[in-house]
Amino acid sequence: MLATLVAASTNKWKKNAVESQHALLQKLVQKAADTKFGKDHNFHKITNHQSFVEQVPIRSYEDFDAYTQKVVNGKSNILWPGKPIYLAKTSGTTSGSKYIPITKSSMPYHIKAARNALLNYMHISGRKDFIEGKMIFLQGSPILEGKNGIQLGRLSGIVAHFVPSYLQKNRMPSWETNCIEDWEAKIEAIVEETIKEDMTLISGIPPWLIMYFEKLCLQSGKKVGELYPNLQVIVTGGVNYEPYRGKIQELLGRQVDIIQTFPASEGFFAYQDQLKSEELLLLTNHGIFYEFVPLDSLDSENPQRLTLENVKCGVNYAMVLSTNAGLWAYSIGDTVQFTSLEPYRIVVSGRTKHYTSAFGEHVIAQEVEKAMDYALNKFPAVVNEFHVAPQVNPLSGLPYHEWFIEFSKMPENIEAFSEAVEEEMKRQNSYYQDLTNGKILRPLVITPVEIGAFQQYMKSEGKLGGQNKTPRLANNRHIADKLNVAKKSSN
Repeated sequence: MLATLVAASTNKWKKNAVESQHALLQKLVQKAADTKFGKDHNFHKITNHQSFVEQVPIRSYEDFDAYTQKVVNGKSNILWPGKPIYLAKTSGTTSGSKYIPITKSSMPYHIKAARNALLNYMHISGRKDFIEGKMIFLQGSPILEGKNGIQLGRLSGIVAHFVPSYLQKNRMPSWETNCIEDWEAKIEAIVEETIKEDMTLISGIPPWLIMYFEKLCLQSGKKVGELYPNLQVIVTGGVNYEPYRGKIQELLGRQVDIIQTFPASEGFFAYQDQLKSEELLLLTNHGIFYEFVPLDSLDSENPQRLTLENVKCGVNYAMVLSTNAGLWAYSIGDTVQFTSLEPYRIVVSGRTKHYTSAFGEHVIAQEVEKAMDYALNKFPAVVNEFHVAPQVNPLSGLPYHEWFIEFSKMPENIEAFSEAVEEEMKRQNSYYQDLTNGKILRPLVITPVEIGAFQQYMKSEGKLGGQNKTPRLANNRHIADKLNVAKKSSN
C-alpha cells in the first residue's frame, strides 16, 4: 500500500536530515550558478554553508524586489534556470502584494507534501475509509491568468490543478463553484452543494472552516458532526489551530481527527505526523534548505545563521529558506520553535513582524495564544478571533495592552477571565511582568467586539477569504481602531 511505502521512506530520510540538508544546499547552488542571482553572488565560490553565508545575505521579500520584478516581467534565468511555471500571488502579512515563483522543480514538492500528510494519517490511524466519501478543499479560485508567459494565481488555486486522481472522483466543490471569486458568495454556493452530501474529509484554514461550519449549522439546524456522521478528518494549516479549536469544536459537536500542516506559497515545510501530538515534522528533503536565526539576532548587522545540527529546543527562530524555486536566504516572516531534534519537529510560534512591544516587552503570537488557551481552559467560553494592540495614550491612567475578542460564548465572569489571561502572560513573558509590576503598564483590558467584527474588518481591507488571516498582534492601533467601532454596546 502507498501509505506504508511513504511511511518507510519518511522514516529513512528523517534520520538523515543534517547530511541531506547540506547536500541539498550544494545541489541548489550548483543548479543556479549561471542565473543572474548566482553570478551576482559568486555561487561558483560556495562550497559549504559558511561560504554561502559570506556570499548571500538574508533578505525579505522587499529586498528581493530587484530580482522578482525581472521574473514578473518575464525575464529568464534570474533566480532559477528558465522561467517559473507559476507565480503565486499573495497579499502577505508583512508587505503588500507578493509574487512568489513556483518552478518545475518546486511544484511537485507542494503536491507530494500534501499527499504524504494524508498518507501518513492513513498509516498511523489505520483508517482509510474517508477516501470513499466526499471531500472538500476550501481554496481560492483555480482560474489563472497569464503574465509574461507565466501563469499567475493564488497558491490554493494553483494546487487545485494538481489534486491526485484518486481524490478527484469525490472531490468538492464543483469547478464552477470553486471559480467564484467573491468569498461570501462562494461559501453560500459550497453550502448548497455539500449540505446533503456524505462529507468525510474537510480541508481549509481555520477562519474558512468556521465560516463554512457556521452556515452549515444555520441552514441545517444541526451540528456539523451530526450533519456529517462519517466526517473523519479535518486537514488545516496557514495559522495556528489552537485559538480556533474551541469554536470549531463547538460547531462540530463531536470529536474529529485534526491534521495540522505548515504550507505557504514559498514551500510546504511541515505536517503533523502523530495523532496525539500537534508538533509538525520538518520536511528536510523537499527542495528547501533551512537556516534558523535566533529572533533577537535577526535585525543585527551579522545575524547568527544556524543549520539543523546547531538548533536547540524551545528557542524562537526566524525561519530562512533557500529553495528550488529560486529563493535565497529568504526570511519568510514566520518564527518557529523546535520541540524535538530526533526527528526534527517544530511548532509555529509567530511572525517576525507581528508583535507588541511598545514598551520593550516584545510579546509574540505564541504567548498570547497560550494565554488565551489558559483562560479558556479555566472558564467556559468560546472565542472566534482576537487581536492584541498597545494603548499607549489612554484617556486616563496607565497604558495597557488591549485585547479585542470576538466571543461566540462570553465567560460568565469577564474580570476573572481577564485576570487569567494576565496571569499567564506574566508567567510567560518576564518583561511584561516587570512592566506591570513596576506600574509602567496596567493590567490588560479586554474589549469584546460584535460577532462578525473580524470578518467585516477583513472585508473592508479586501482580504476576506483567500489565504488571508487577521494578524494576532500589532505594535500600532491600525486594526484596533477599526475593531473599536465594533465593540459591544454593553461594554
